[in-house]
Amino acid sequence: MQITPSLLKPVSETKYLSTENCHRYRPILRYFFEQYEKINYWRYKEEVYEELKKNEEFKNYTIEQCKQDLDNLVLWGNLIPVQDTSKVSTVEEFKNKQFRYRLSEYSVEIERMTMRLENLHIEGASLESTLFEKILQAVMKINTLAGEDFKAVGSWWRDLNNDFKRLNQNYQDYMSTFHSLKAEEMMKTTAFLAYKDKLVEYLREFVKELQRVAGAIEKELKKIEPKVVNKVLYKAVDYEMSIPRLDIQPDYNNLEENIFGKWQNFETWFLGDEKKESEVIKLFDITNEIIRKITRYAARIIESRTSASNRKEEYRKLAEMFIKSGDIDEAHKLSSLAFGIFRTRHIKGDFLRMTDSIQSGVYDEPPFELEIKPKIRAYREKMQRSPIKNKEAEKKKQYEKYIKQIKEEQEAIEGYIQNNEIDMSALPVIPPHVRTLLLTWISRAGVAADHQIQSDTGHTITLVHPDDNIRCILRCYDGDLNMPAYKLLITNSLG
Repeated sequence: MQITPSLLKPVSETKYLSTENCHRYRPILRYFFEQYEKINYWRYKEEVYEELKKNEEFKNYTIEQCKQDLDNLVLWGNLIPVQDTSKVSTVEEFKNKQFRYRLSEYSVEIERMTMRLENLHIEGASLESTLFEKILQAVMKINTLAGEDFKAVGSWWRDLNNDFKRLNQNYQDYMSTFHSLKAEEMMKTTAFLAYKDKLVEYLREFVKELQRVAGAIEKELKKIEPKVVNKVLYKAVDYEMSIPRLDIQPDYNNLEENIFGKWQNFETWFLGDEKKESEVIKLFDITNEIIRKITRYAARIIESRTSASNRKEEYRKLAEMFIKSGDIDEAHKLSSLAFGIFRTRHIKGDFLRMTDSIQSGVYDEPPFELEIKPKIRAYREKMQRSPIKNKEAEKKKQYEKYIKQIKEEQEAIEGYIQNNEIDMSALPVIPPHVRTLLLTWISRAGVAADHQIQSDTGHTITLVHPDDNIRCILRCYDGDLNMPAYKLLITNSLG
């Protein structure tokens, strides 16, 4: 392998695949690639923005974000911008730099690769034995192609390389599926038996075709003279050099080394060399090993099902023998012969026994229950859950008591209201609960901003302070209270 400076450089064009905002960059480049396939190479940012806004994921997307994303893709080399001056009419429009964008060559190949990766699970792999036949026909034409022009040789060379590449890729992808963890698990299930025969038949047909055609290809390759091969391959080099390219003209020596190297690998694949055997022999071995593996797994499944069926009959017969046992002692003897000695457990503790005899066995004493608690730190006693009690009657009783209290207060206060007010200095002797209610109203209204409150009895009460801080004596059944001569104005009726 030759280490070149280009091999050591990072490929910044692939950065958009895994960077922070790849969910925006990837749809943009996919849109450019789809337009590229339709030969619409140049796109404006407005066209990109309108296309993205058609999707629900980009409903909050802005034209400024689109411009920023395009600038980043230009910076990484994914897009090539060209300033469009065809519609510029003012200096200001020229300064704003309206750009058109197109995909770079790297981005075209990267998008092609990502599309192939996205469809890998859809396409699947297979063993195409017909490719061996096509390769055989191509090898048999070499002697004839030595007298043809380089165009015919170029077409033949490309077809041969494509068929050979497909053959390699398909067989490797197909064989790799048998070595995956999913395949291993599936081969152990009984459902695998349903298509085991078809799978084995498919592989055997491929092996038969491989044996037939690969031998013919090997025979043809050995008959071809090296000078004929060189003549044909040089014509293939001339064909590649004759193709006009706008970007970079390939180097003749590099192209010659590439084509001759591919032919060398092609021959080694079928013929092998001094260091290693041919790939055809390896393919034989791999295919045969997979067939043996499939057959081995199927045999195990069948054997396990058969043994389980036989053991089931044995268990039924043993159960019948236990049923026919005369007593428990005979059943114990039969158990010792059928299962051997069980692993016994000795439980030590302070137990209440019905007898002190050391000769009595487990079956001689009455059974009892023993609660065993795990000896771990995380163990907690199970909490007793109590159901939610229905307190509807109690709630109803308390509500009726509250309504009754409100009505009593309402009736008591109504007798002290004169001209829609209660004058603390003009009140007669009052009971303690009325005094408590009036003082509560005064306290609440005193801290209110407008000195107004709404009482529980349905009154709107306004507190009026006395002029010159006049005081009065509030007489009650349990004593007198010296206090300011407040007035409570009742601005609405009782309801």
